[in-house]
Amino acid sequence: MKVKINTILASSSPRRLELLNLINIKPEVHNPQVKEEILSGEDPESFVSRIAVEKGKYIRKNNYSDNLIISADTIVLIENRMIGKPSGREDAFRMLEFLSGKIHKVITGVSLLYKDKEIIKNSVTEVKFSNITGIEINKYLDNESYMDKAGAYAIQGKASIFVEKISGCYFNVMGFPLNLFYSMIKILDISLEDL
Repeated sequence: MKVKINTILASSSPRRLELLNLINIKPEVHNPQVKEEILSGEDPESFVSRIAVEKGKYIRKNNYSDNLIISADTIVLIENRMIGKPSGREDAFRMLEFLSGKIHKVITGVSLLYKDKEIIKNSVTEVKFSNITGIEINKYLDNESYMDKAGAYAIQGKASIFVEKISGCYFNVMGFPLNLFYSMIKILDISLEDL
């Protein structure tokens, strides 16, 4: 019988765990302590890649090198402006008002660390919001959890009614691009059955 590879998710995101569970992966969950600050001159794609890797390496330093360590970071990018998680309700309102009627990009950096191997790739999805009013934004903020979400929304929740069009991976917008992850484990010569 083949020995399963122990899997660690270096993230406290319930959505990432939920998506891995969807493909029958039940990882241990560890919460990495990493400062998510952009470096001077760093572009958004490099930023999400670096943060994803740092999260994985934070966990790997505790002697988990024989485990597959999965980590990711997601940002929203609009008009060359990076939007992370809101600091409060007013900030969330401003974010959603800014996204209204426009196309934005959701970028997720995914890092896999396994033994001496390290793979980092990004997934980019374009999302177009319809025009939304201040009343609609307030109603949304009254009824939905938004604090821990890049851009102050979750596509799989009530914000789905604001989404006019999506181009790219839907699961990326949720925070973890499953197709990209699958292609990455194949590069490591790992099958889903190994996990």
